[in-house]
Amino acid sequence: MTLTGKKGLVLGVANKRSLAWAIAKRASEAGAELALTFQGERLEENVRELAGTLARESLIVPCDVAADDQIEALFARIRESMGRLDFVVHGAAFAPREALSAPFSQTTREAFRMALDISAYSLVALARGAQPLMTEGGSLLTLTYLGAERVLPNYNVMGVAKAALECSVRYLAADLGPQNIRVNAISAGPVKTLAAAGISGFSDILGVYRERAPLRRNTESGEVGDTGVFLIGDAARGITGEVLYVDGGYHVMGM
Repeated sequence: MTLTGKKGLVLGVANKRSLAWAIAKRASEAGAELALTFQGERLEENVRELAGTLARESLIVPCDVAADDQIEALFARIRESMGRLDFVVHGAAFAPREALSAPFSQTTREAFRMALDISAYSLVALARGAQPLMTEGGSLLTLTYLGAERVLPNYNVMGVAKAALECSVRYLAADLGPQNIRVNAISAGPVKTLAAAGISGFSDILGVYRERAPLRRNTESGEVGDTGVFLIGDAARGITGEVLYVDGGYHVMGM
């Protein structure tokens, strides 16, 4: 799978364990030119350090996906520096820690708003900004989880946000398809990321997957990276509106 000559934007890199980073790394190895974003000074150093390990220099731009002015500034910078975009990888997601651990019925209005805004609406905002730069068509890829479909312990409002995200994938795919822009999602099995650290009992979840997934093992970030490169590349040019599972087959099991 080659991405030689492709230009892409990756959002959601927090550290070397981020699934967004796994995709960015594989995309760079496949020949893509990348722009990476960071949210706040706390993560800037991590992103710049990781970007320095890539095969080619990357554009590094700040972006808070909850702020429209920052999204506009991001795409203006990309237009100026890169000229166009071929793909966007959306790895942004957030919910307050207390909204994950407390009973779902206790979710506050503000926690609900924040989770849906950052984790789901941001894909819509990014699609709107990327569309004019995808002059030759393109691909939008986001990251979701089985909690969008099933009740999973300590996932709560994030499950609702991911359900909205998956539905947004389908509507965006229909909306942007005439411009040859594809929109898909990867539903990965649990991986030890910074986001996963906020889920109580995460180690127990990993154990359940190892015991019950058909492949009898946990998902590796590199598997998500390889699938990401497939979906944003020309090999997947006929695929849009899909949620592709990379979870060792766990999602097919009844018990």
